[in-house]
Amino acid sequence: MSAGRILLVDDEADMRLSTAQALDLEGFEVEDMAAAQSALDRVGFGFDGIVVTDIRMPGMDGLTLMSRIREIDAEIPVILVTGHGDIQLAVRAMREGAYDFVEKPFDGQQLAEIAARAMEYRRVVLENRVLRAAAGQADDLETRLVGRSNVMIDLRRRLRTIGPTEADVLIVGETGVGKEVVARALHDLSPRARKPFIAIDCAALPAALIESELFGHEAGAFPGALRPRYGKFEHARGGTILLDEIGSMPLDVQGKLLRVVQDRVISPLGADEDRVLDVRFIATSRSPLEDEVAAGRFRADLLYRLNVVTLHVPPLSARREDVQLLFIKLVQEAAARHRRPPVAVPPQLLAEIARRPWPGNVRELRNAADRHALGIALQPAEDRSPEQMRLAHRVAGFERDLIVATLAAHGGRLKPVYESLGLSRKSLYEKMQKYRIDKTHYVDVGDDADG
Repeated sequence: MSAGRILLVDDEADMRLSTAQALDLEGFEVEDMAAAQSALDRVGFGFDGIVVTDIRMPGMDGLTLMSRIREIDAEIPVILVTGHGDIQLAVRAMREGAYDFVEKPFDGQQLAEIAARAMEYRRVVLENRVLRAAAGQADDLETRLVGRSNVMIDLRRRLRTIGPTEADVLIVGETGVGKEVVARALHDLSPRARKPFIAIDCAALPAALIESELFGHEAGAFPGALRPRYGKFEHARGGTILLDEIGSMPLDVQGKLLRVVQDRVISPLGADEDRVLDVRFIATSRSPLEDEVAAGRFRADLLYRLNVVTLHVPPLSARREDVQLLFIKLVQEAAARHRRPPVAVPPQLLAEIARRPWPGNVRELRNAADRHALGIALQPAEDRSPEQMRLAHRVAGFERDLIVATLAAHGGRLKPVYESLGLSRKSLYEKMQKYRIDKTHYVDVGDDADG
């Protein structure tokens, strides 16, 4: 039986091989790689192992890798391998969330003991998540996709249904709503969860090299191609490929992508034979691709191949009742990420958060949460329309937002709400009925909302 799964990252081949052998002898399932991005492609919220990485590496270094992993799941243990001159870096990294570090040269047994403790920690984290889900508390999806609105409940239900299948998925939603979060959730719920998750930003691919980047090439395929190179599609190796903002892909490349999606084969530049591709495709778009088809910028046949299932991720404007709870969660995450003590969110601030439009959606709200966690005041809101400036409208809006914010701050418990607002219980009920406020949206699981 395996002692656990380890992703080992080190650009020095000899060091990587000897470390992998030492860990393998201790019973670990080791997957070693030379580049940090390869490890990042294999990590998800439900990842059941740990990461061991060198600090000094070309491209993405170990500290950046650790930071990126913590953005995906802050409870994945990362063990850093340091040189003698990197001790101060390692100490700083421990403050920023590294599980532990070892200094070169190190004994394989020493690293194995640290890895075993980290693996046990990760096992307990994952078991606790399962237990919380079994007890009716937030599961992984509810942690990643926060919200008690009907649209979010429906989105999570569809993800649990579609995730375990092999169906290709098109995810549509405004900028900043969390389309990549949804894509990673689909991957983690699938049988491909232990394989790579390769995210490709179609808008950022260089036009002159896009085919080589995606499909790879053989040596001599074009001037400067001195050795063969795998494309991003082949790097997926049984996993999931995310085509982010696929509407930005040039039309001529769309035609070649159609064949890949349809037949699951690729033809690297300069290759004589096709290569079989075992992957699942997920694509995202900030606008309906039907509009791009009508405008002649996207192939209709490719759209029909990709949208076996279409998921719409709602903007914050479509789930206003989730904004306060989401902001509280983001503030807590920001405080932990920046090594700050827990930060309170006063009802007045929550009321202001609820009033704002948040055109940047969750991404913009997260930035505001980061600023609050760091003690930076919320930036002034933009001027509102004349209708919103009318006194009666503003007073009613303020009253409703304050009640909602206070409910959220007290987990839906009514007694501290009407006491802190100086209302009778009857008056609070009447106002909740008037503003159509449903207290169940703000009840913490396990709490007595009438308390």
